[in-house]
Amino acid sequence: MIALSLAEIAAVVGGQTHDIPDPSVQVTGPVVRDSREVVPGSLFAAFVGERVDGHDYAPQVIEAGAVAVLASRPVGVPAIVVEDVQTALGALARHVVRRLGATLVALTGSAGKTSTKDLIAQVLQRKAPTVFTPGSLNNEIGLPLTALSATEETRFLVLEMGARGIGHIRYLTGLTPPRIGLVLNVGSAHIGEFGGREQIAQAKGELVEALPAAEEGGVAILNADDPLVRAMASRTKAKVVLFGESAEADVRAENVRLTDSGQPSFRLHTPSGASDLTMRLYGEHHVSNALAAAAVAHELGMSAEEIATALSEAGSLSRWRMEVTERPDGVTIVNDAYNANPESMRAALRALAAMGKGRRTWAVLGKMAELGDEALAEHDAVGRLAVRLNVSKLVAVGGIEASWLQLGAYNEGSWGEESVHVSDAQAAIDLLRSELRPGDVVLVKASRSVGLESVAQALAETGAEGEVAAR
Repeated sequence: MIALSLAEIAAVVGGQTHDIPDPSVQVTGPVVRDSREVVPGSLFAAFVGERVDGHDYAPQVIEAGAVAVLASRPVGVPAIVVEDVQTALGALARHVVRRLGATLVALTGSAGKTSTKDLIAQVLQRKAPTVFTPGSLNNEIGLPLTALSATEETRFLVLEMGARGIGHIRYLTGLTPPRIGLVLNVGSAHIGEFGGREQIAQAKGELVEALPAAEEGGVAILNADDPLVRAMASRTKAKVVLFGESAEADVRAENVRLTDSGQPSFRLHTPSGASDLTMRLYGEHHVSNALAAAAVAHELGMSAEEIATALSEAGSLSRWRMEVTERPDGVTIVNDAYNANPESMRAALRALAAMGKGRRTWAVLGKMAELGDEALAEHDAVGRLAVRLNVSKLVAVGGIEASWLQLGAYNEGSWGEESVHVSDAQAAIDLLRSELRPGDVVLVKASRSVGLESVAQALAETGAEGEVAAR
């Protein structure tokens, strides 16, 4: 974080100093909420969780070098006491962002946020120092913590914004007002909570409503291929830039194809030029993510050639997202188990089909959460798609939702042993260990709550005969 004195922080967050002998002492390290992340100069934010109360760690973090604790009650060590730690953290982030001179880029969408954020960061890092959201810490706590990790040298701040209801993104943009706002898509993720795609669009569009006007530098980057996103142009006074495969897109892709290994290759067109590229990532869905990143980079002054080179060399920075492991016995494990919704599930299955040409393919799938009344139809549709894509084996893992996956496959024509329903992750591991053959490609994907990453990890660490293989 940029250096701030404890007295200044207390004034910004409306707190009272307790047990602080010298309020002029500065916080020079990061603001953290995990006591294990404390380093000398840190400020420790003490949150009260369901299982752990951060206030209990106050003496420990001070001993580890924290300057003070941001707390909701006195803790017997140097502390700034506030009424609500989350509100105070947001106020501090807003103060720091105003002082920074960095360009703030915010993005949201139903699917692909984290992968796209990682691409944007890797492209912009080639131009100037960039800070970006780690993993998927995109909520009212993770977002300000990311903003507070910026320093005086930071020129680009890339923030992922998530939403589980109307008003959430409006709140986040109030903490960290963006100059460039990117909306990727409106899909079915959390549709059970929102009530419908129109409500999701209403929530996601809060990002473009928060942008400054075009004459003040505001830029709204919208997906030309998604009608609900494209319609958001009417909700902003910012300059509108369209990306996609549509001929009307300002930043678009032509001649899209997948390599034999399933990696997208295309010609990138921008308003200032064009360039060919092949990505390191797997799956055609990354074309849209790459175009979104390219649109951001182009608005910030990068050429088509610079962008194409950066995208060609960019990798996955966040775990369990199309994470590919090649075992010594020739089995390929694709760990995409971080999360799942209907759109990302279809994209992952298509990537599996592309990667597995001429090979035997396995789709190890589990529940897609938060789909509400759409759950049965969406799980059935995914099971049917696996059959249409000629996936060799479908392993549906878990309870009722997994049975719907298998039923969809069965009704689409998956007979015999082409699809199977198992009770849990361990049953899936046991089945696959006994039946995998050299050359097989295995996709593992489900909502985060299912925990199927354990299947991918176990299989990646096991050779054909059950021996631990070098990663």
